[in-house]
Amino acid sequence: MEQYIIKGGKPLVGEVSISGYKNAALGIIAAAIMTDDTVKIENVPDVRDIVVLLQAIEDIGAKVERINKNTILINASNIHSLNVDYEYVRKIRASYYLVGALLGKYQSAQVALPGGCNIGSRPFDQHIKGFEALGANVKIEHGSICAKTDKLVGGHIYFDCSSVGATINTMLAACLAEGTTILENSAKEPHVVDVANFLNSMGANIKGAGTDIIRIKGVPKLHGSEYSIIPDQIEAGTFMFAAAATKGDILIKNVIPKHLEAFTAKLLEIGAEVEEFDDSIRVRATGRLGNSHVKTLVYPGFLTDMQPQMTTLLAISKGTSIVTESIFENRFKYVDELSRMGANIKVESNTAIIDGVEKLTGAIVSAPDLRAGAALVIAGLMAEGFTIVENVEYIERGYEQFEYKMQQLGAAITKCDSEDTKALKKFKLKVS
Repeated sequence: MEQYIIKGGKPLVGEVSISGYKNAALGIIAAAIMTDDTVKIENVPDVRDIVVLLQAIEDIGAKVERINKNTILINASNIHSLNVDYEYVRKIRASYYLVGALLGKYQSAQVALPGGCNIGSRPFDQHIKGFEALGANVKIEHGSICAKTDKLVGGHIYFDCSSVGATINTMLAACLAEGTTILENSAKEPHVVDVANFLNSMGANIKGAGTDIIRIKGVPKLHGSEYSIIPDQIEAGTFMFAAAATKGDILIKNVIPKHLEAFTAKLLEIGAEVEEFDDSIRVRATGRLGNSHVKTLVYPGFLTDMQPQMTTLLAISKGTSIVTESIFENRFKYVDELSRMGANIKVESNTAIIDGVEKLTGAIVSAPDLRAGAALVIAGLMAEGFTIVENVEYIERGYEQFEYKMQQLGAAITKCDSEDTKALKKFKLKVS
């Protein structure tokens, strides 16, 4: 088991370049198997979730070739199985996109129910609703999603809630269905738009992505393409909040500032300085920041994936703040870990009430999920003394070279095996 060792109290200063968006890459990789031609995908983040999904498509017959760390070629002309093994998909949530991709191309799919972070219930019902509206028969059997049809036909689907997963999954299947499909109350997140743009680059006919109504005219087949994935708005937001939390000054490069507007607004509200450029954003903070009320919402609201980072920042801000989580019911599990470090946070149902403290102090904490893990690293960076963050495999699911990028900004952080008892002593000698 690997862990991060952090010596806190040092401002993060410098420049950092943001990787490709993991959440977009997962949908795009699934979409890439919908053609028999070779697809070239650039700006692919080198993180564990991507590695697992690539292993899963290789296991069913796709050929994957890495041109370099962030560029891959995929050829799915020799898919020999429509059954995706549990060993792979239990590790990541977005493996369910393989249902839409395989159903669209082959009219059949069997994919084990997915895993991922335990942050709350993420039901599959809206996915099923979409597939059934296109004419598929969908069953949950023996822990797998089984979808089959003689022919997919376009339909009119109104999602009961705005679901990114259901929107992308139904869009994948619908782009090869006969006729026109209309998706209402569809998700508007940037990665929905990116997957739609990628499918269009392969010959699909999708209009309206980024709005709540998406129209899809089915095409007979898709062709090869070259495509570059958008920057990761969550990674960018994490570094924005890390700059503010450590009273640092970071220029965050390779971003789309519009995707970051909800984070920018909150940082400005509590007193941080934010300067936007065409494809970069600079965040600075001096002195103690102010309090705020935050409620997570679907995009373009404040994203649930940035809630732990925001709560961590508010833990050392002035006054009382309130953070309401409206997306996932188990997203405050990390609060107990922050309490170990001296935070004063009470959780009542889906709301955290935060009384800001002057400082946090280092402790041994455990990452309960991906984004909370990143938030605990931020807590360690702004805390007094040494912090050990365990279960960093969660963090590496979604952040590329996380500790390296932090080191380049001046952070005193290293990764080591938890069984390596000498590592802490060596690190303390090095940074003291």
